[in-house]
Amino acid sequence: MATRAHQASAAPVASVVRGRIEQSTERLWRLEDFRDLSPAAVAQTLSRLARAGQIERLSKGTYYRGRQTTFGPSKPSPAAVQQLAGRRKPIFPSGIAAANLLGFSTQIPARGEVATTASSLPRKLIGADAVIHTRRPAAWAGLSEIDAALLDFLRRGGQTSELPPHETIRRTVALLRKDGRFDRLASIAATEPPRVRAMLGALGKQMHANGRTLDALRESLNPLSRFAFGLFASLPNARAWQAKERRP
Repeated sequence: MATRAHQASAAPVASVVRGRIEQSTERLWRLEDFRDLSPAAVAQTLSRLARAGQIERLSKGTYYRGRQTTFGPSKPSPAAVQQLAGRRKPIFPSGIAAANLLGFSTQIPARGEVATTASSLPRKLIGADAVIHTRRPAAWAGLSEIDAALLDFLRRGGQTSELPPHETIRRTVALLRKDGRFDRLASIAATEPPRVRAMLGALGKQMHANGRTLDALRESLNPLSRFAFGLFASLPNARAWQAKERRP
């Protein structure tokens, strides 16, 4: 009798869970998304749907309903992953994903690429084929997604931009001018590679930034070093900020 009663109560739960998932767009699902239902029945239903291929199990108690794309099944967006896995481990878009977020590219990467301050991230949640850049400076933990994406973009010398060099520089300066972003990034520049500090200095000079801030950036550089600026070598003052000479 108890077993029949359990089956009877579980059946409506399974129907409710399945209905909510089928009516949703692509998103992450967790047990707490069904607080009004029996946890045991919900867990059983989610597990059953995963075995049937209707949702994907990412980690214990975490599932993902995706959609088919040109490159195969979709993966959770960096924002969704950050909301879930990044509660104690900040996660930021990297590579083409960062360029896309900043408006330098319209490409959608075939596989995820993220950066984090953590030493590791759960592969099942991020994606087995995702590129993960770990151990970013602890200072990144206090940055916004845009701030971190811009630092990632500078680390790559703007090479992920689809825009011409002059337009890439114009947009980068515009991003640095907004909401005090240049001063904020310059304040943590000591944790960045020297080439990033040099590029920030050249960009800051271009936007007529505070002289003391520029002096601090210059003093942090070895005057004998030369740095690969990538697309930012087109800055008028790139050589003055120790950029390597561009090859024709």
